Amino acid sequence: MVLTGAIVTSGMRSAIGFERMKKIGIVAIQGDYEAHAQELERLGVDHRFVRTPADIDGVKGIILPGGESTTHLKVMREEGLFDALKKFAANGVAFFGTCAGAILLARDVHGPKQESLGLLDISVLRNGYGRQLASDIHVGPTKLREEPLEMVFIRAPLIESVGEKVEVLAEDAGHPVLVRQGNVLASTFHPELTSDPLVHQYFLRLVPQ
Repeated sequence: MVLTGAIVTSGMRSAIGFERMKKIGIVAIQGDYEAHAQELERLGVDHRFVRTPADIDGVKGIILPGGESTTHLKVMREEGLFDALKKFAANGVAFFGTCAGAILLARDVHGPKQESLGLLDISVLRNGYGRQLASDIHVGPTKLREEPLEMVFIRAPLIESVGEKVEVLAEDAGHPVLVRQGNVLASTFHPELTSDPLVHQYFLRLVPQ
């Protein structure tokens, strides 16, 4: 499938220009949340780690990192963060989920079936690429620019179907791996584990001022 759509130029970093006005919350329960923080720091974006409902006050966007989605759910439930995030989404806050974070955002999760925030109209198969111990690095096309994108997959979920309002921004082996619905973005790979800021830059464009 040939992906078409708006191209994001390599100058997006300087084009944003309002990073400090956008405080981003990074759910810091487990997984690679520190890598997301480092990427935001490189882009000059204010951020804070989120572990309780009080931590989301004042943020304009939420990042749900990788890790184990069942562990995320357990702790989010215990801290009251799960319901707080669902209510927070109604305020137009942008969300970005990577790997396990994409599972948490999905409307439908199976393999086995699991509760989720249901903010993104996709159906996801957990560990769809298998339970590989080492990461797989692929390079593929994206709608975000003309050059291909490096994608790191670690026990990645598989997006099996997308709703009519979901835009597929990148694919790998015929499967969507980067999708967007409104101001909700999800990737089954880990953009925070590469030196390429493209996906985080794109997310920042979805965050309201």
